[in-house]
Amino acid sequence: MKPNMASLLASTGVVTCALAVVALGIAAAGYDLSGAARAAVEGAVGSPFAVLSATLKRTAPFLMLGLAVAVAFRAGVLNIGAEGQFLAGAAAACAVGLFATPVLGRATLLLEIAAGMVAGACWAGIAALLKRRFAVAEVVSTLLLNFVAANVVAYLVRGPLQEPTGAYPQSSMLEPIARLPLLIDGQRLHAGFPIALILALATWWFFRSTAAGFRFRMTGSGRAAAASAGLINVNAVQMHALIASGAIAGLAGACEITGVTYVLYEGLSPGYGYTAIAVAMLGGLHPLAIVASATLFGALGAGADAMQRNAGVPAGFAVVAAALVVLGVLAIPRTLRLLRPAWPGRP
Repeated sequence: MKPNMASLLASTGVVTCALAVVALGIAAAGYDLSGAARAAVEGAVGSPFAVLSATLKRTAPFLMLGLAVAVAFRAGVLNIGAEGQFLAGAAAACAVGLFATPVLGRATLLLEIAAGMVAGACWAGIAALLKRRFAVAEVVSTLLLNFVAANVVAYLVRGPLQEPTGAYPQSSMLEPIARLPLLIDGQRLHAGFPIALILALATWWFFRSTAAGFRFRMTGSGRAAAASAGLINVNAVQMHALIASGAIAGLAGACEITGVTYVLYEGLSPGYGYTAIAVAMLGGLHPLAIVASATLFGALGAGADAMQRNAGVPAGFAVVAAALVVLGVLAIPRTLRLLRPAWPGRP
């Protein structure tokens, strides 16, 4: 599972073209392009605080969710529900943190992480069960479950988990001992970032060196061939892939609650789960390449916030960039097939 150089160059071209189109859009809308670009660069990489507390802090959820999407996609399962699984993991981690801290103390953090992973796996398991028992396409079920998860969170922060005064639609704040530690004093980068990097390495090793990873890859390459020639139980493999994908997305939600927000509220995710599809696809579903694509999207998000704050440019332009990247990446395989006959040494 080595990154293809042609695909890497094509992905670089897609990102470059997307940024160029967004830049033209900013200029056409009447904004100061040079001021917007300066604000974006400074907001993403202009200082140690920008890198650590903005770009890399955003990279952590993008990386975990991108890996979650990649695990499912590599097995041929189109999990579009990372957003809902993220919210399920965040809600479960928050509930555990609020109710278990007085009893468990510092051990609560481990239980929060475990609860987030279990909740994400169970949320994905609903779609896996629907696919296995009733042949419901996972594209439909996982997408619709995103909206269910968002409404469950809305109910929780207005009901069982609402802060004691009842004045705000959010939970109480987690106690300091129930939070992920910060890596550097004065910065907002938390321990979820190295967890995400370790997860990327573990996922790469899983696909590269284990029999289960081989079965995931073979099933994703062709269900019929995997079942007939490889004697692989493709239905079981795809169910396991979807549940594992949900567990990783739930871990991302737990890390966001315990490392960034410390409270549960509506709108906790600014579309992380949807953007993760672009992150995974830009990385070619390769775990190590996803580290780079997640960092890029983290920088785009941090730069978009800085553009809006310092140059008055709507952050929605970053959403446009992400959408263009998705469309461009979808076009890469077809484009490479069309160009291959013209390459020297190709038949």
